[in-house]
This record gives sequence, structure tokens and C-alpha cells, in this order.
Amino acid sequence: MLRTVAMGVLILSGLLLILIVFRKKLGWAWMSVFGTHLILAAIGIYIVNFSGILTDVHIPLNPTTIGAVTILGLPGVLMLLGLKLTLF
Repeated sequence: MLRTVAMGVLILSGLLLILIVFRKKLGWAWMSVFGTHLILAAIGIYIVNFSGILTDVHIPLNPTTIGAVTILGLPGVLMLLGLKLTLF
């Protein structure tokens, strides 16, 4: 029962999001900006992981780290690097 309700909420919210995108005439320009930020976030984390500057540091590529770097940009990479050095 709960799974059915959750699936219904997911489908309804997805349809409403699509409706908002097309009704507000946002188009797909925001998708290219988001995609560019996502790719640059992954490249930033790869540079930290494989540059060899800090050999003991490895930042995992998962949705949380990519999301943080996508939103925060280069300071997000530095934040993850600082967290990795201080906490682990």
C-alpha cells in the first residue's frame, strides 16, 4: 500500500515538473547549464583523485559528492577535500 502511494506521488510530481518546465517557457536551456555543471563537477573530482598532488586523498564519485560540487562549484571540491583530510 505504502509503495503504491509513494509511486503515485513520484509520478504526479514528475508530471507537474514537466508541466512547469513547458508552461513557464523555460525550455531546455537550463538542462544544458545543469549538464555543464555536472560534467565540470566530475572533472574537478577526477583531477583531485588522479593528479597525484595528495596521494592519500580519494574523493568518491557518488551522487552526494557530485551534487555538492555541482551546486558549490570549485569551492565544493575544496570543501570535500578539506572534509576528507580532517575527518578521515
